Amino acid sequence: MGPLRNRLELSFSRRVSEKGRVARGRRHVVLATAFLLICAGGLAIAQNSSLFVPRYQEFADPDGRFANLNLGGPTDTTKNPFFLDLGTNGRRCVTCHQASDAWSVTPPHIQFRFDTTRGTDPIFRPVDGANCPIADVSTLGERREAYSLLLTRGLIRVGVAVPPTADYQVVSVYNQYGCNATDIISMYRRPLPTTNLPFLSAVMFDGRESSPATGTTKISYNNYPNSLLADLAHQSVDATVIHAQGDGTRPTPEEQQQIVNFETKIFTAQTRDRHAGDLDEDGAKGGPAPLSTQPFFISVNSSVHFLLPAFEQPGGLLAPGDGQFTARIFSLFDNWAHIDDRDYEKHDDYERRNSARRSIARGEEIFNTLEIPITGVAGINDDVAAGGLVAGGIPSLQGNCATCHDTPNVGNHSFPTPLDIGTGDPSPSNPSVNLGGLDLTYLPEITVCRKNATSGLPTSDCKTTTDLGQALIDGKFDHVGKIKGPILRGLAGRAPYFHNGSAATLMDAVNFYDTRFNLHLSQQDKNDLVAFLKIL
Repeated sequence: MGPLRNRLELSFSRRVSEKGRVARGRRHVVLATAFLLICAGGLAIAQNSSLFVPRYQEFADPDGRFANLNLGGPTDTTKNPFFLDLGTNGRRCVTCHQASDAWSVTPPHIQFRFDTTRGTDPIFRPVDGANCPIADVSTLGERREAYSLLLTRGLIRVGVAVPPTADYQVVSVYNQYGCNATDIISMYRRPLPTTNLPFLSAVMFDGRESSPATGTTKISYNNYPNSLLADLAHQSVDATVIHAQGDGTRPTPEEQQQIVNFETKIFTAQTRDRHAGDLDEDGAKGGPAPLSTQPFFISVNSSVHFLLPAFEQPGGLLAPGDGQFTARIFSLFDNWAHIDDRDYEKHDDYERRNSARRSIARGEEIFNTLEIPITGVAGINDDVAAGGLVAGGIPSLQGNCATCHDTPNVGNHSFPTPLDIGTGDPSPSNPSVNLGGLDLTYLPEITVCRKNATSGLPTSDCKTTTDLGQALIDGKFDHVGKIKGPILRGLAGRAPYFHNGSAATLMDAVNFYDTRFNLHLSQQDKNDLVAFLKIL
């Protein structure tokens, strides 16, 4: 670590210790109120000036505080390869996975790093930090323009080659940043958080690190957790080669194991809401400690297995194969639904706090019970041969939030089931927005057409989208645009949302679903849902 980087890390990091109350006793927490940035990314400073990630650490976010629970901690960052230079361009895993950003990166902190270093921090590298590698980065103004998607949306460019066996042809690419190649396609995606990883059913948005196409293993009930651990180890090498421009010799097998051990022992969740207060009071179960003990197995509470037992086996809620399913995915704030102001002394602060807690409980109930007419979702409504549920497809499936977010108290899908809900698809009536009405003008337009099986020429069966998703991995036209749903815990600390950053806020995300599926939610319903999502 160079002297300049050391000074920057120390200058913009601050350790503040306080005693925090929890239901089971007292604990020491690290409350990070500064930006805690620059390469080391939100690490506490030990008294001897060596950096470490403590066992428990809290950070401020726009809606309160979230906490990282490091079950393997404290972790010495001068020795763990997650925090070391393994490539050639100064990048480390922590460059894009910062403790202060719920182990992702957020635009305000990226902008701070840009301003502090004049756009020379390791996150700003043309290879994938720039909108296109050919961008001019010779001056401060040119760098600000070249890295605009990273600065405003927190997006990293992912260049993926079209599989040679693809049953489709990329017929046109309009990329306003100059990356118009039709053989290697530029996707722009948010860095997924390196926390809560034991709940993953696929690694990466497009599942490429859990696919035979990349020499990795699809995660299933029978091979978990070994498959997950192996996929994460493989991903650590690919990430170093691609993002840090390494030569493939590092991380070594031993270093891969160290990285995976560190990543899989971190759990992140919101601990305090600025309106509702501490999220472990009055019977609530917020925070990372309960999350770290949440039971999980691949296909747990599978909504698909419940509907079609031949799929997503073995299913089961309390035990594998028990045949149970519940749409009540979250049960963290049930007790707050019954808070009565009469149980507290008459005080405006209590009334505001209790009102906020009841709103959170209502939002949890909406998430658990809202009926959603699911239409036009690839992976659900299409024909089984294309990856849907039944032969001939289902024009409309009466589902709910649990249909796609079925893992109890976590919120991702418990089986590797990528879907295309339209976050990257231009609306037929207005191509500048996606199917939920969110801006897509900053993303490329990619048109692909299915090939004729005999001639190999493109047919008139075409689709225009901004991200080819799973189709870039397995080469299947029917999988264009399919993306996995991420884990929902720790949302408040890592805006913006969706794989392409199209939802700047959680209200934008809620409005997307309201528009996309014609839910006709009231403003109160939306407010309650957002209140709930913010405290996950």
